[in-house]
Amino acid sequence: MKRRTILEASLALPFVSPAKAAEPWRRVRPSDAAWPSADEWARLGEAVNGHLVKLAAPFASCTDKGCEDLLAQMKNPFFVGDQPALTQTSGWLDAWASQPSAYAVAAESAAEVAAAVRFAQEKRLRLVVRGGGHSYLGTSDAPDSLLIWTRHMNKVELHEGFVPQGCKSAPQAAVSVQAGAMWSDAYDAVTTKAGRYVQGGGCTTVGVAGLVQSGGFGSFSKRYGTAAAGLLEAEVVTADGEIRIANACQHPELFWALKGGGGGSLGVVTRLTLRTHELPENFGAVFGAIQASTDEDYRALIAQMIKFYAEALFNPHWGEQIKLEGEKVLGLSLVFQGLNKVEAESVWAPFVEWLKARPQYKILSPIQALALPARQFWNAEFMQKYLPPGVMVSDPRPGAPKHHAAWGGDLEQVGWFIHAYHSAWMPSSLLEPKRQQELVDALIECKRQWDVALHFNKGLAGAPAEAIEAARDTATHPQVLDAFALAICAGGGAPAYPGMPGQAPDMARAYRRAAAVKQGFEALMKAAPDAGAYVSESDYFLRDWQRAYWGNNYPRLLAAKKKYDPEGLFFVHHGVGSEGWSADGFTRKA
Repeated sequence: MKRRTILEASLALPFVSPAKAAEPWRRVRPSDAAWPSADEWARLGEAVNGHLVKLAAPFASCTDKGCEDLLAQMKNPFFVGDQPALTQTSGWLDAWASQPSAYAVAAESAAEVAAAVRFAQEKRLRLVVRGGGHSYLGTSDAPDSLLIWTRHMNKVELHEGFVPQGCKSAPQAAVSVQAGAMWSDAYDAVTTKAGRYVQGGGCTTVGVAGLVQSGGFGSFSKRYGTAAAGLLEAEVVTADGEIRIANACQHPELFWALKGGGGGSLGVVTRLTLRTHELPENFGAVFGAIQASTDEDYRALIAQMIKFYAEALFNPHWGEQIKLEGEKVLGLSLVFQGLNKVEAESVWAPFVEWLKARPQYKILSPIQALALPARQFWNAEFMQKYLPPGVMVSDPRPGAPKHHAAWGGDLEQVGWFIHAYHSAWMPSSLLEPKRQQELVDALIECKRQWDVALHFNKGLAGAPAEAIEAARDTATHPQVLDAFALAICAGGGAPAYPGMPGQAPDMARAYRRAAAVKQGFEALMKAAPDAGAYVSESDYFLRDWQRAYWGNNYPRLLAAKKKYDPEGLFFVHHGVGSEGWSADGFTRKA
C-alpha cells in the first residue's frame, strides 16, 4: 500500500485517545460517595451488639465548664485511655496530631472484632486497632477511619498447666489476657494475687497486646527476656474476618510474626497467652544523683559508671537506667531482682567509696537501695503505705479498681507532645575495656547537645542463655540479643491536643529542641553506627525503618503479611508492608 493510501485510511478511523493510567486504589473517606450510608453504619452497629460509637474531637465540642473538667483529667492516664477519641500522646512535631477516628467499635468479643474487620474490608475503610493507645508513632488513631477499640476486653485468666491448641508440649503455668487489658491488670492477677511473674512492660497503663507485638521490654527483662518471647498462643482476627488460633503448631508463621512484628500490621489480636515464672523473694530499686564540678570530672564520672556497670551490674539482677542529664548530672534509676537490700548495697559499695574519695562530686541525692517483697511490687495499697508519696499514683476517679495505679515517673508522659525521639541498640562490645572510652566519648558528645539515657533492661546481653534463645525465636531485631542497653535521646513538651484550650506550644522552641536532640543522637551513633532502633521508642522519620526495626527478619515478616493480609487492610506508620501505601495509609502506591 502506498504511503498516501495509508495516510487516508488512518484519517478515516475514529480517534482513539492514549490509554489513561489506572487510578490508584484508595480507601474511602466521609466525603466520598462510596462512604457507608447511615443505614450501613446502623447494620454494623447491630452486628457488634450496639457497640458502635460515633467519635468527635473532645476539645472541639466541649463547653467552658466541660473543657475545665476535661483538662482536669488530662494527667490521668487511666482517664485518657478510657476515651476512644484520645491518645496517650497528643502528637509529634511535623509528624502527626491526635485526631479521632470517624467511628469506633468498642468491642467486647472476638466476634465483634471480626464483624468490624469484615465491614472495613467490604467498605474499603481505613482501619485502626487500639488497646492502650500509647503509640508514640501515632498508630493509635487516624482521621476518617474505623477504630477497633479493645479497651473493654480486659479479662485475665490464670492456668496451672497450659498446652497450646494442637500442640503436644508439656503443660506449663501461663496467663491468658484479653487485648484491652493493661499491664496493671495482668500484674495484679499474676503477681499480687497469684504470686507468679509474667514478663511485661514497665509502664502499668500500656496495653498488653501492643507491647507483646512490639517485642516488649519491662524492668526485669534482663532476667526474664522479652514479653514477645513469652507468648505461647494468640487469638487473632485476620484480614479475611476469620478468628484464628496462632501458636507454634497452628499458623506458626503468623505466630512468629506477632512476636515482635509490630502491632496493627498483621491482624487484630484479641487474646494472648503468656508463660509465667516463679517469683523471686525480692524486687528492689537503687536511686541517686551525682553532679560533677567540671567537664573533666563529668567525663571521669561517666567513665567510672560504665566501668562499674560492666564489672558489677552487667548481669540478670539489674535493669532500668542511668541518665546523663541537667548540668553535669548522672541520674541513677535502677531496679534489681533476686537480691535483698544488703546484697544490693554491697554491690554498690565500691562505687559509693569511689565517690567519697572525690570531693569534687556533689551528691544531689544519696545512692540508696530499697527492697520489698516481690509480690507487693505492683500492689498500689502496699506501695502507698510503705513508700514515699508519689512513687505509685492511683486512678483518683470514684469506683476505679484499686490496682489501677501508675508509677509517678511515668505521669509526665501523659498527653505529651513529642519534639524528637531517637533510640539505638548499643552492642555489648562497647563494654569491653578497650572500647569503654569510645562509649564514654560518644555519651559526653551527645550530652553536650541533649540528655541521654541508657536503658539496661532493653537489651538482652547479660541475660540468661534461655532468655536469649527464646528471644531469638521472635521477629525482634537480632541486635537485641547482643545489646547491653537501649540508648534513648528524646524530648517533648506539654500536651497539645487539637483545640485544647490554653497556651499553644512554642513551636520555635520545639524546633530548636528537636534539632538539638538530633545532633546529640548523631554524635552518640558514632559509637554504634549500624545500630537498629526499638519500634515502640524510635524516630518517626526513620528512612531505613525496615532494617532498623527488624534487620534480616523483615523479608520473613513481609511474607507473613502477604499471606495473611494480601490486600493490605492493616496499615500503621512504618509497619510491615506500609511501604506499599501513602503516608496516611489511604492510597496504594502503583
